[in-house]
Amino acid sequence: MFGSHLSIAGGMHHAVEAAEALGLDTVQVFTKNQQQWKCKPLEAKAVSTWRAAIERAGFTKTVSHDSYLINLASPDAALRKKSADLFVEEIRRCDTLGIPYLVSHPGAHMGAGESAGIKRFVKTLDAVLNRTKKCVGVTVCLEATAGQGSSLGHRLEHLAEMLTTSKFPERLGVCLDTAHLFAAGYDFRGKKFPTFWKHLGETIGHDAIKVMHLNDSKKALGSRVDRHEHIGLGEIGDDGFTPWLKKRALKKVPKILETAKGETDDRESWDAVNLRRLKSLA
Repeated sequence: MFGSHLSIAGGMHHAVEAAEALGLDTVQVFTKNQQQWKCKPLEAKAVSTWRAAIERAGFTKTVSHDSYLINLASPDAALRKKSADLFVEEIRRCDTLGIPYLVSHPGAHMGAGESAGIKRFVKTLDAVLNRTKKCVGVTVCLEATAGQGSSLGHRLEHLAEMLTTSKFPERLGVCLDTAHLFAAGYDFRGKKFPTFWKHLGETIGHDAIKVMHLNDSKKALGSRVDRHEHIGLGEIGDDGFTPWLKKRALKKVPKILETAKGETDDRESWDAVNLRRLKSLA
C-alpha cells in the first residue's frame, strides 16, 4: 500500500485527486498549515468534499502528520500547554475527517535528558488522549526520529517505553521512517535486515507498526541528520528497501513517500519515479 505526502493547497480533496492520478493507494496530508499555531475550524463543505473524495478513491488508511511546532516533551510549561492544545485539535480534525492515523514526532527534551523527556512526553500525551476520549478512531503513531539535537524517539527503546507506560496503549502505534532509522544508526540493508527485524519485534513489537515513511537518506548511517533522498539514490540504496517491501506482515501498512517534489530532467514527477522504483523492488 503506497502513498505520498501531498499538498492540500486549494482544498484537501486535491491531495486525494493527485494521489489517484499517480496511482497511489492512499495519501498523507497536513490538516492545517503546519507552520502556524492557530487554525480555522474545518468547514462542513471541506469535510464533506474530503470524505467524498476518499470514498470515491477507496482510500481506507489515510494518514495525517501533525504540526512540527508541537513539543509535548518540552520542559517549558507554557510551550507544553500550547503544544498539548494544538495536538488535541490535530486529533479532533482527524476524527472529523475520518483519517485513522496521525503521525507525530515524540518531541525534544531540550536539555532535560532523555529519561525526563520521555516521562514528560508520556504524561502530556496521556492528558491529550484523555481530552479526546471520543476520538477512538484515530491512532496516534509515534514516529522514529533521526536523533537531531535533543529529539526523542531515535532509539526503538524510547518508542517502546512510550507505548508501554502510556495509560492509553490501545490508541497508540508507531510510524517507522527508513531515513530516520538509518540516520539514527540502524542498518537494515540486505542481509542485516533479519537481525534488525528481530530487534524491532523484541522492542516495539511488529504489530505496533501502523505507518511507514519510505525515504532514502542523503546522510550516512548513524549521522543523526535527517535529510531525505529519492529512493535508491541515497546511502540506503535499493537493498535497504527490498526487505521491507517483501515483508508480508507489512503488506497492508500505508507506506508514504516524503521525498522531494518536482520533476526529473525528463519532466516526470519524482513521486511517479519513486513509486515505480518501489514497486520494482517489491
